[in-house]
Amino acid sequence: MFDISYLGAALAGLLSFFTPCILPMVPFYLCYMAGISMSELREDGAVAHGAQTRLVLSSVAFALGVTSIFVMLGMGATVVGQAFAQWKQPLSYVAAAVLFVFGLHFLGVIRIGLLYREARIESTAEPTTVVGAYVMGLAFGFGWTPCVGPALASILMIASGMGDIWRGGLLLLVYGLAMTAPFVIAALFARPFLAWAARNRKYLGYVEKVMGAMLILFAILIATDTVSVIGNWLLETFPSFGSLG
Repeated sequence: MFDISYLGAALAGLLSFFTPCILPMVPFYLCYMAGISMSELREDGAVAHGAQTRLVLSSVAFALGVTSIFVMLGMGATVVGQAFAQWKQPLSYVAAAVLFVFGLHFLGVIRIGLLYREARIESTAEPTTVVGAYVMGLAFGFGWTPCVGPALASILMIASGMGDIWRGGLLLLVYGLAMTAPFVIAALFARPFLAWAARNRKYLGYVEKVMGAMLILFAILIATDTVSVIGNWLLETFPSFGSLG
């Protein structure tokens, strides 16, 4: 049975990557992991074969590190949700309220100072190695940035009500893969990606607005217990979704 929560997690993860908090930092991460300077990455022609190989392998390891942390957080959130299952109804209203506030934050209606703080485990591992890049991903996964924080917290709230631990982990796996897949693609096509990002940077603010609207929509669906309405509509419109989830 298709679960709309997974589609929401995928959209949230994808939008998280294209927010002003992450996308502008991608070139620096790419240079750091490839072991080359920004000017070398922006030069015409192909990236040196050795640097390109390091970049792709390191980006995959980095993505796996980030996603590993998210999956563990998802499983932990589900365990907490099970412990408070008897208060599921009132807690769903609390979750909806928090999602609504996060949505307003993204829309720019309010600004929550706490979400601009960043708690991160620093990594001293060499990022140009696969192991070092994975550890760097783990450190990034523990970080809270203004854009990832609210989206991740929102997905964790949904995971806490999923009942089965594996479903909570799967939900965060979807979120993590959706957020980090563009990073791997950027590593594969580093120079074209940098050119594209520079041309479209002015649109990043709209991505935040879309995410804010999506969070508010989910808040309303959770508060009214109508999340399944969208899922049923998608099943009727796209019957192939019935094989997912």
